Amino acid sequence: MKTSPLTFTDGVVTIRKFRRSDKIRMAEMANNEKVAANLRDSFPYPYTPEHAEKFISMCFMMEPYQVFAIEYGGEYVGNIGLHPQDDVYRKTAELGYFIGEAYWHKGITPRAVNLICDYGFRELDVIKIYSGVFSFNTASQRVLEKCGFEREAVLRNAVIKNGRICDEIRYAKHLVTEDLEMLAEASD
Repeated sequence: MKTSPLTFTDGVVTIRKFRRSDKIRMAEMANNEKVAANLRDSFPYPYTPEHAEKFISMCFMMEPYQVFAIEYGGEYVGNIGLHPQDDVYRKTAELGYFIGEAYWHKGITPRAVNLICDYGFRELDVIKIYSGVFSFNTASQRVLEKCGFEREAVLRNAVIKNGRICDEIRYAKHLVTEDLEMLAEASD
């Protein structure tokens, strides 16, 4: 993985800080009923350039930087982020992402997930990264499984989306045991 300040690439996919100019493409990608159907309701639909501008401004304020643009073929194609938790969950981060429908099934999302997980484990001092996926979103479940996430739980009837009650499938990826042992020895 090649890195520069808050830009990470595997040579095909890059995750990077947002640019103000991403707002038009973000609005085009996010203003899609199929995309919105797989996201939390706090993500507005319809999605406008004003929503995108406000979101990008919020991301610039985050410390540490948590949400990135996904770039493929030199173009913005989606968002991906890690959201550190607090209190007793402070060594955990929640993963969230979306990618524009035109870029589904091209292998982009697994590459972006692997890049952000490397960043999270290396830079955010987390030992666990998890993601909650709506039970009907089997494509996202496959992405996480492809990236080494394990299905940890099914939260029965936990979600209501578009008037439909469904389960949330909780996936997680952990630092490997050897890395945890090194962390424990370093803190002794």
